[in-house]
Amino acid sequence: MIIISDAKLEALATHFVGNKATGESLQLSKELVTLEDAALKNILLQYFLSAFQQAEGYNFWHPSDIALNEMKHYADQIFEEPDDLLRHSISIAKNLFDVTDLPNIKSGELHVAYFKGIIADQHVVDAIGIYKSESKDTFLKIEEAGKTFSIKADEGINPTKLDKACLILNVDAENGYRVMVIDKTNKGGEAQFWKDNFLKVRAASDDYHATQDYLSMYKTYVVEQVPSEFEVTRVEQIDLLNKSVNYFKKNDQFNRQQFEDEVLQMPEVIESFRKYEQQYADERELSFEDEFEISGNAVKKQSRVFKSVLKLDKNFHVYIHGNKDLIEKGYDASMGMHFYKIYFEEEN
Repeated sequence: MIIISDAKLEALATHFVGNKATGESLQLSKELVTLEDAALKNILLQYFLSAFQQAEGYNFWHPSDIALNEMKHYADQIFEEPDDLLRHSISIAKNLFDVTDLPNIKSGELHVAYFKGIIADQHVVDAIGIYKSESKDTFLKIEEAGKTFSIKADEGINPTKLDKACLILNVDAENGYRVMVIDKTNKGGEAQFWKDNFLKVRAASDDYHATQDYLSMYKTYVVEQVPSEFEVTRVEQIDLLNKSVNYFKKNDQFNRQQFEDEVLQMPEVIESFRKYEQQYADERELSFEDEFEISGNAVKKQSRVFKSVLKLDKNFHVYIHGNKDLIEKGYDASMGMHFYKIYFEEEN
């Protein structure tokens, strides 16, 4: 997590990056953006930084040598020569234009900003922000002329929405910096374009990703593997998911033995889970530690996709959040239908 309350926007360069695959051009600015308006600077600070307080952490990387990562190289130069931001931002814009080679990638403005005064891990650091504005919103502008008013429609950037962005903190440079990434695109080839083709980053080995990866692996195990090995009801599956989320919510530290004892409980399920975890890790080139600090932000994000809903035909959705023993499944022969019996103390 970062603190931006004392952050200052020192300089900003803006260019237009078209899609060369569709014949669009690259338009480079010859000057930095003027930042004399204090109100505008405050709006830009919120636009550029506020979303990163919950963003995921990455590092620049390269399969053979980190020095060959173009964006890491440009970041090195900017941190060494922040007064020469415009020249280095042009190199970044050209790099983005070169890799914009899929027809479905949208064109847009590229902003490269330099910040001071960001607090990360209790240290004050400089940072580089790189943003691509692709989406435009329509807004209404009301103008007064004497005793009359006119309304005009215009298009512009919504300062509450970031499309694609990254924030490079001047921390851990030798390992590819600490890079926080935002990408609102999540479909097709465009989904990997920003992180893989342009920035060339990979997930950092931090508490956030340790928590996220483990919960993702466990969910896949419960949803896909458990039904193939054991006779379980949908209620029992949901209970296994709920137990895991509750474990991560109530503990600050993950401990493998404790997790297995509290969540999985049965020896045959624990053995099955260990085999699946190893297979999952090998296929995805991951490594799961026996202990790690639990990230509350990762738990919050992952718990949204842990479905605790029991869907019954098209008539009922039953949300199960707690004790599975308070819901019983049965079969009514006279109706030729299944049923659930639910026990409760109060109705709200």
